[in-house]
Amino acid sequence: MLEPEVQVDSSRMAAIAREHGSLAKVATKYRAFRQYVDEIAEVQEMASSNQADERELAENELVELKERRERLWEELLDLTIGGEDANRVRCVMEIRAGTGGDEAALFARDLYEMYKRYSETKRWKLETFGANPTELGGFKEIVLSIEGDGVYRELQYESGGHRVQRVPETETKGRIHTSAATVAVLPEPEDIEVDLAPEDYEVERYAASSGPGGQHVNKTASAIRLIHKETGIVVQCHDERSQHKNLSKAMRILKSRLFDFLQQQEQQQRASARKSLVGSGDRSQRIRTYNFPDNRVTDHRINLTLYKLDQIIAGDLQPLTDALVDHDRNELRSSMDPLD
Repeated sequence: MLEPEVQVDSSRMAAIAREHGSLAKVATKYRAFRQYVDEIAEVQEMASSNQADERELAENELVELKERRERLWEELLDLTIGGEDANRVRCVMEIRAGTGGDEAALFARDLYEMYKRYSETKRWKLETFGANPTELGGFKEIVLSIEGDGVYRELQYESGGHRVQRVPETETKGRIHTSAATVAVLPEPEDIEVDLAPEDYEVERYAASSGPGGQHVNKTASAIRLIHKETGIVVQCHDERSQHKNLSKAMRILKSRLFDFLQQQEQQQRASARKSLVGSGDRSQRIRTYNFPDNRVTDHRINLTLYKLDQIIAGDLQPLTDALVDHDRNELRSSMDPLD
């Protein structure tokens, strides 16, 4: 942060300052934790004293020191849940309709509304990057940016396949249908984390429909398509009337997808001790079923069933999130020695 070239670059300075603040939380608690470990070792020597008074005093102090150490250990576990990206304050969420036609698109819309309401309760900022609506009011695809404290730590658990079982609005005979949607939650990197030069990608400008369909859709020439040459990642954005704004949003999505692609490669190249954690982001996995007739939600990763679908689909995701975080915390606790 004291480097002259950093201080004259405000965006880089801000990014490094955020990273410093995030690391400082862990470093401060870890230093305090190590201090308790050292104190416990000293007091344990006193507890082996031949003098009864000194031994009793040391044993009483040991109880208090160990309690403080355990509290700090729990706080350290909370800070490390979610991996290196746990403390990011911005993420990109992509919701796509899967099998099920119009009903799948309506379910994708319901998921969007659920995350929107949840974001409002958490006071997160939600911005639409692009949407592909259907004539019935659903979404074939919608891409969002969500910003706020703890946003990636909590929303990372939403990545994967979501399945719905209900009587569709379009069903005339009252039969229950099953359809699906997928959700991808990507940490949004800082500009300095992704080295993306103009020669690394192609920019295509085209006219796109801004309405859901039909004869009277509006055509705008402001749509942007970005193609990353090395990976073949394609990003499209036509949500704004301004070509400049669409380009800016498309770049943010491309950087997030590229950052995620590189992370996935790194994880595949090394044996991961964290692959048992539910927040590891396997998006090919079916993670949750929403059964409307029974008012039931089942998260298949942790075998959790809640009979409060009406509350969850209305935006009260906290019971699910808390259970998933607790699961990851317990997995971390069982795989790590607090004295390591």
